[in-house]
Amino acid sequence: MAVYNNIDPLEDESHQIISSYFLGPKAENYKIFKKCLVEILESQRDARLDYFPKDGKFITEGTQASAAYRQSVRKMINATRQASHLLGKHSIPFCIEASPFTTVAEIEVGEQFCNLFGYNVDPNDESQPTAWGHIVCDGTVANLESMWVARNLKFYPLSIRSAMDEDGPLAFAANNFDIEICTGTKKLFKDLDKWELLNLRPSTILDIPERLYAQFSISPGFLDSVINKYGIQSTSKGVLEKEFDVPDMNYYIANTRHYSWPKAGAVTGIGSDHIIGVKVDHGARVDVDALRANLQESLNQKTPVYAVTAIIGSTEEGAVDPLRDILELRREYQAKGLSFVIHADAAWGSYFRSMIPQDYKPGDEIKLPSERGTGDGFVPDSPLRINTQEDLFMLREADSITIDPHKAGYVPYPAGGLCYRDGRMRYQVTWTSPYISRGEKTATSIGIFGIEGSKPGASVMSTWFSNACIGLGPDGYGRLLGEVTFTCSRISAEWAAMSEKEDDFIVVPLNELPSELKDDTVPEKVEEERQKIRDRVLKKTNEQIVSEDESRPEGDKALALLRALGSDLNINAFSTNWKYANGEPNTEVEEANYFNTRVIQRLSVDSPEDDPTQIPLYLTSTTFQIPEYGECAQHFKKRLGLFQDQVDLVVMRNVVMSPWPTDGNFIAQLVDEFRKVCRQRNDTSPTEHQFLLQGTDKVYLIHIPMFHLEKHRHQLIIEVELADDVRKIYVDAKKQQPAAVFELNTIDKLDLASLVAEKKPFEASISKRGEGNSNTTIIPNLTVCPVNIIKDKSLKGRFRDTAYPTNAVPFYLYGTPHSLNIDHILTRSPNIQLSAEDIELSLTTSLSVSASFTSGLSASLTSGHLPTAALANGAILTIDGISEAAMQPFQPIMEPLNGTTDSTFFFRPGQQFNVTVYEDSKKWNEPGPGLLEGLASSSSQGGPKAKVLGKGTMKLREGRYVDSVAINKDPFEQLEGDEKYKAWKKVFDSIGKELA
Repeated sequence: MAVYNNIDPLEDESHQIISSYFLGPKAENYKIFKKCLVEILESQRDARLDYFPKDGKFITEGTQASAAYRQSVRKMINATRQASHLLGKHSIPFCIEASPFTTVAEIEVGEQFCNLFGYNVDPNDESQPTAWGHIVCDGTVANLESMWVARNLKFYPLSIRSAMDEDGPLAFAANNFDIEICTGTKKLFKDLDKWELLNLRPSTILDIPERLYAQFSISPGFLDSVINKYGIQSTSKGVLEKEFDVPDMNYYIANTRHYSWPKAGAVTGIGSDHIIGVKVDHGARVDVDALRANLQESLNQKTPVYAVTAIIGSTEEGAVDPLRDILELRREYQAKGLSFVIHADAAWGSYFRSMIPQDYKPGDEIKLPSERGTGDGFVPDSPLRINTQEDLFMLREADSITIDPHKAGYVPYPAGGLCYRDGRMRYQVTWTSPYISRGEKTATSIGIFGIEGSKPGASVMSTWFSNACIGLGPDGYGRLLGEVTFTCSRISAEWAAMSEKEDDFIVVPLNELPSELKDDTVPEKVEEERQKIRDRVLKKTNEQIVSEDESRPEGDKALALLRALGSDLNINAFSTNWKYANGEPNTEVEEANYFNTRVIQRLSVDSPEDDPTQIPLYLTSTTFQIPEYGECAQHFKKRLGLFQDQVDLVVMRNVVMSPWPTDGNFIAQLVDEFRKVCRQRNDTSPTEHQFLLQGTDKVYLIHIPMFHLEKHRHQLIIEVELADDVRKIYVDAKKQQPAAVFELNTIDKLDLASLVAEKKPFEASISKRGEGNSNTTIIPNLTVCPVNIIKDKSLKGRFRDTAYPTNAVPFYLYGTPHSLNIDHILTRSPNIQLSAEDIELSLTTSLSVSASFTSGLSASLTSGHLPTAALANGAILTIDGISEAAMQPFQPIMEPLNGTTDSTFFFRPGQQFNVTVYEDSKKWNEPGPGLLEGLASSSSQGGPKAKVLGKGTMKLREGRYVDSVAINKDPFEQLEGDEKYKAWKKVFDSIGKELA
C-alpha cells in the first residue's frame, strides 16, 4: 500500500482543523474519540450517582455475580463484538450495492417483527400472504406511510378500470376479467359501479396484478407502464376523483389518536377533517358501538372508508382498542358492501406482543417465566390482561402495524417500523409492480419503499441487535416487560388507594377499580376495595404479596387484583383534586387543573433553573380535551368530585419502563414525596385586590380579574362613595391626566363574595400607574363605601361560554346619562380586559324601553341619551361589525394608557364605532353561560330577542385600560413561552462559547 502523506501539513491550518473532525482513514484519532465516549459514560455515571445519593443500589453485587446475569452479559458482549466486526468489514453507506450489511439487517429486522406479530414470513407457504416490514425513523412516518398505502389501495381499482376503457391499454381484457366484489358476488370488472370499485377487499385488490398475469400474461413491466399513466401516484387524487365523481372519503380512528394522524391526513391529501375521531369509552379505548354507528352512517350515505385504525397502546393512557371487535366489524360490514383497511398503531404496544407465546390461542392462560425470589430484590412478572393479550394476538389479522422500537423496545431514538401482513402492499407507494414469484427472497434497494430514501444504519443495527440479543419472546422482552408490568400495577395501586379520608387531597386513577365497574357499585364497596389494596399491597413487599397469596383462594389473590388495576399497557393516567378545610372536595375543574399543574411543575424539569437532583419523582401531563374525550373526561371529572362542565381536564401520567421501583419497596418512598407535593394546594383565603377607578360624577370600581386564581376570577363593577376630601384629590388628579390609569388597591384582605353580599366599608389606597406599570401613590389610606353592585359575574369555567362572540364585541354599559363607562364582557378564557370611561355615545334611533327598568321610565329615547334608570344595573353595548372571535386570542398587550397605543389596535383613543345598546335582562349577579343570548351578536340561535335601547355611534376618549397579559397570566408559572426558550437558549449559547 502506498504512503500518501508521511509529512504533517504544517502550513495548512485549515486541513489541520478538519483532521480533528473524523476517526480518520487509519483510525488515527482513535484515542481522542475513545476519550470523548468515555467522558460521556462517566458524565452519565456521575449524574446518576449524584441523583439522591442516599438511595441504595438496585443492581447489587449479588445480582452481578449470579450465573444468569453473567451469562446474559457474555451474550451481549459477544454480540457486540460480532456486530461491530461485521459493520467495520461490510458497512458502506447509501445503497444495497455499497452497504449490503445494514440493508440485509433491515430486511432481517422486518422479518423479526413480522414473526413477532404472527405474520407469515415463509414465501413457500401459499396458504397466506407473505409479510414484509422495514425500519423508518419513527411512528409518525410509519403512520403516514400506512395512510399513504390505504389511500392508494382505495384508488387502485379506479386506475385499472380507467385503463380498461375503450382505447385504453387494458381494453383487451375488459370483457373477460371478472372479480369478486365485497359481498362475495362475482362480476365483470368493467361493470362494477363506483361504490363496488371503492369497496373491494384489500386482498382482492392486491391479487389484481397476479390475476392479470395468470389470465392475460400481462407482465409486471407492462403493468408498471399502465399504472405510471393511470395510477394515483402519477395522475393525482383529484384527477381520479373527478373522473369517477368520487365523494369525500373518511378515515376512522379513536379520539385519543396521536398527533401524527391529522398530519398524515394533511400530507396525503385526505385532509385532517376526514380523519374522523371516534368516541372513546371511560377507559379511553375506542367505543365499538360508536364506531359501528360511524360505519353504518358511511354505508347509508355511500361514503367510502379508507381505513379504521386500532390504537394498540395509546401514548397518553396505555389503552388498547378492542382489535378483535374491530376485525369482526369489518367482516360484518364487508358482507353489507363496505370494505376498508385495518391498521394497528402499535407504536407503544408492539413489543408487549413478546409477552405472548407464539403457540398461544385465545383463552389460554399465560404464565410468564419467573423464578420465585425472596427479600427486597424480588420482582415478580405480571401477565397481560386477558382482553389485552387477545387483542395483541389478533394483530396477526391487521393489514399493517406501526412499531416504535424506541418506545417499549428500549432502542435509542430514532427507530420506528412498519409491517404489512401482505408484503405486496408496499408496492402501492412505489412506481414498481410486484414480481410474480414466490419461494425466494431478494435483497433489493429497500429505499424505494416508503417515504424515506437513505436511512441511518444505526437505527437498523440497534433494533436488530436489541431484538436478537434480548429476544422477542416470553423469555426475552416478555420477561422484561412482565416485570415492568408488575411495577406499573404496584404504582397504579398507590394512585388507586393512597388518599384517605383525613387527607386534604384525593387521587383518582383514570382506570376504574373492579368494584367501580360493577353494575351494583356503591361508594362503600369501592372504599372497601381500596382498603383491601392498602392492606394487601401498599404495606407489603413483593415477597410478602406473593407468599401471602399462596394461602388465598384463586379468586381472592392480591396479584389478580393488582393486574386488574391501572391501564392495559404500563401508562398510569391519574388526576388529583383538593379538599376544603371542612373535608368537602373542590368542585371547580380549573382549580383542580391548577392544583395538578403545580404538582407537575414540582415533579418535572421545565426550565434551566430546575434542579433534576431535587426532583424525587418525574411525572408528565396531558389534557383531556372535551371535544375529543367527551364522556370519558366528564366521567373522570365526576369521580374527582368536579362539575361536568366544558373545561378541559389536566391529567398526570407516569410511564413505567423500569422494573426497579418495586425493588426494596422503593415505591413507598416515591409516594411519600408525592404526598408532600400534593399538600401545597391553592390558597382560597381572603386576599388583596386591585380595581380600576372610573368616573367623576359617580365613582366606579372595576375589578382587575385573573383567570388563573380563584380569588380573582370575578368580573365585578361596583359603585362606591369616597369621603369628600379624598374624592377631590382623585377628581383633580383625573382632570389633570385624563389618560392615566388610577388603581385602587385594598389594604384589607377581602373575600369578593363577602364584599358583594355585605357591602361593608374597607380600607384601600389609590395610585396612578405609570410607564412600565410603576405606580405612584396619591392617596395612601382611605375608606371605601360600596353603594351599588352593578355587575358581579363569576368567571369560573362552568359559567363561561364555549365560543367567543362572532360578529361584535360586547361591553357592560354603566354610569350616568352624561358620563358613560364600558367594560368588556368576558365570555371565556383567554381574554382581554378593555375598559373605557366617559365615552361619547350618540344614539340616533329612538326605540321603546322595557318597563322592567322602572315604572316611571319614558317610553322613548327622544334626547338620544340613555336615562338613568336604564343604567342602574348596567346595559349591554356591542361594537358592531367587528368579530371578537376573529381577534381572539389577543396578542400580549398591557398599556399604561399614555397614548402610545399601537395605531392599528382597534380599541384606541379617538376611534369611533357603530354600536347597539341592549337592555340587559339578566340579573346583576346571574351566572353564565349564555349571558349574551338574544343579542344580534350572540352565537346562540333561538329564544327571545334582547330589547334594543338604541343604535348609533360610540367614540373613545383618552381614559381607557387595555390588558391581555395580567388577566391571563398564571402567577405560578415560572417561565412562559418565549421566556422558556430564551432561558434554554442561554444554556446552549454557553456551550457555543466553549466551542468558539
